[in-house]
Amino acid sequence: MSSIHHPCPPRACDYEARKNFRAGGRGLEIETATLRVEETTRRKKMKKSDDIDGGEEKGIWLTWKDVWVTASNTTGRKKKKENINNANGSRRKTILGGLSGYAKPGQLLAIMGPSGCGKSTLLDTLAGRLRSNTRQAGEILINGHKKALAYGTSAYVTQDVTLLTTLTVGEAVYYSAQLQLPDTMSKEQKRERAEFTMREMGLQDAINTRIGGWGFKGISGGQKRRVSICIEILTRPRLLFLDEPTSGLDSAASYYVMSRIASLDRKDGIQRTIIASIHQPSTEVFQLFDNLCLLSSGRTVFFGPASAASEFFASNGFPCPALQNPSDHFLKTINKDFDDNQDIELGLAGTQRKPTEEAIEILVKSYKSSDLNRQVQAEVAALCTQGNGMVEKKKKRGHASFHTQCIVLTKRSFVNMRRDVGYYWLRLVIYVGVALGLATVFYDLGMSEGSIKDRAALLAFVSSFITFMTIGGFPSFVEDMKVFQRERLNGHYGVTAYVIGNTLSSIPYLLLVSLIPGAIAYYLPGLQKTVEHFIFFCSVLFSCLMLVESLMMIVASIVPNFLMGIITGAGLQGIMILAGGFFRLPNDLPRIFWKYPLHFVAFHRYAYQGLFKNEYEGLRIAGKSGEYILRSIWQVNMSYSKWVDLAILLGIIVVYRVMFFSIIKAIEKLCS
Repeated sequence: MSSIHHPCPPRACDYEARKNFRAGGRGLEIETATLRVEETTRRKKMKKSDDIDGGEEKGIWLTWKDVWVTASNTTGRKKKKENINNANGSRRKTILGGLSGYAKPGQLLAIMGPSGCGKSTLLDTLAGRLRSNTRQAGEILINGHKKALAYGTSAYVTQDVTLLTTLTVGEAVYYSAQLQLPDTMSKEQKRERAEFTMREMGLQDAINTRIGGWGFKGISGGQKRRVSICIEILTRPRLLFLDEPTSGLDSAASYYVMSRIASLDRKDGIQRTIIASIHQPSTEVFQLFDNLCLLSSGRTVFFGPASAASEFFASNGFPCPALQNPSDHFLKTINKDFDDNQDIELGLAGTQRKPTEEAIEILVKSYKSSDLNRQVQAEVAALCTQGNGMVEKKKKRGHASFHTQCIVLTKRSFVNMRRDVGYYWLRLVIYVGVALGLATVFYDLGMSEGSIKDRAALLAFVSSFITFMTIGGFPSFVEDMKVFQRERLNGHYGVTAYVIGNTLSSIPYLLLVSLIPGAIAYYLPGLQKTVEHFIFFCSVLFSCLMLVESLMMIVASIVPNFLMGIITGAGLQGIMILAGGFFRLPNDLPRIFWKYPLHFVAFHRYAYQGLFKNEYEGLRIAGKSGEYILRSIWQVNMSYSKWVDLAILLGIIVVYRVMFFSIIKAIEKLCS
């Protein structure tokens, strides 16, 4: 893709390096022959997995012609150049204005421009990821057709690196391989594909290193970026989109990441069409580009071979100074954010200067009338009419079955929860401390008159505070949701598989969190000591914990900011605790809102009633029967058993999980 020489990864260069540096005639020949056999065997394995995964497919020619994108103008600005009228007379902001271009197999197209010029919007438009508040016009064709691509044919690497920080590099890529690759491939073939892909991106030395996050150091930012790319190219996509792949990286890391991307074709022979939006590449990175699309305020300033950009700017009076990075010069010339403080030098001597806005107009008009633009239009027209055929449809491609997805997601989530201290372990320590405090304060309640109130206070505190503390795991929920949203957008698996996997993996930890603190808080104060009563107590506690986790998943899907999510979750639980029927008895609650409907919606009502029935039924305290205490003092509904209360709690869990599923589906529909 580029004539620049890049150092090969250790595994790729193994053959040449060992051939050149090992001495000894006959020994060298034997070693060389052995290495050739190893390399041939490895490539045969990859070829076999390719055949199972769908075989050879045609390259992808992507073309776009006269593409416009507008969005609702929420800022209230009235600048004519930023707005157009639609059929209803309302004003909308123009983000992209009549862009045309193409991307060919085996080439890297870079989309460049200053901040806010429309780079990411153009990338999202070509990838079909525009938001629901935008409107698109124009023609985007794939191999001369408007048909959708089959699964695994294209991939999108987002700007934000969203990975499960507790996994190692090898685990992250292998779990993704199990989720994305079809069941017709064996586990060994999937592992081989994962290892080969990691070698492609130069990650072979970091396979057993954790990705890392808060609390522990892991791999570098550049390596995380390459892991993200690895995950998305497991299906061997012919069309690869990358949004700011060098964002947040230093120049060395940026070059290494981009050189790996540019050299993908040389590693596996797949003619990929690669489109990347990039902000400010170094000179070395710029030399990796085959074609360049330069934007300013949503308009094309230049489109063509990256090597011809400097000549184009020079011919219009904006030559790149000697020893200066060309990309820096281009962006400085077309960046009008600081137009009041700078003018652009004209000519080599720099004796004439023009405002940036005027420089942009010169370049835009010059490009429209240039041979470059005519070549682009002719190329687009030729690619649209020649009809290179459509990429093979899903009959030759597919992802893992629903059953496999559920198993893999359960395993991955279980490992993540086990390693993430903030998910359950920190809460378990806090719960044990709180349970010891409860056992100390309520130790040996006895059967006095005062124990009637004390027992209820203990049970209400357990079911309220311990479940309330579930919001402590909300940051981990949010990180999980970010990974889920990225993988869901790229079609790795469905919402149902995620909900099932998350639910099954959390059950062992919730049981542990329920049993250990529950035993301390139950037996030391002297509550009913039969096994049946203790099992019911822990069952209610377990149900409440899972129920609140389900509620926080709903909050995380709507409020991705973890601080706002914690506030929202705490507020919802606080309101439900007030309406639960302990701090204010059911008959004393205001009828409007608090009793109808909130008292019957709040899960605390059923937790309180179930725990109270479990404790007071069969007891006689200070001459009062347990049934009398429940009816007259705590106003508990005795028309059904405690097991019905438990069943209602389990039913609310199902309702919350279904709500989470429905919200995710609704958000997807709105964003599509």
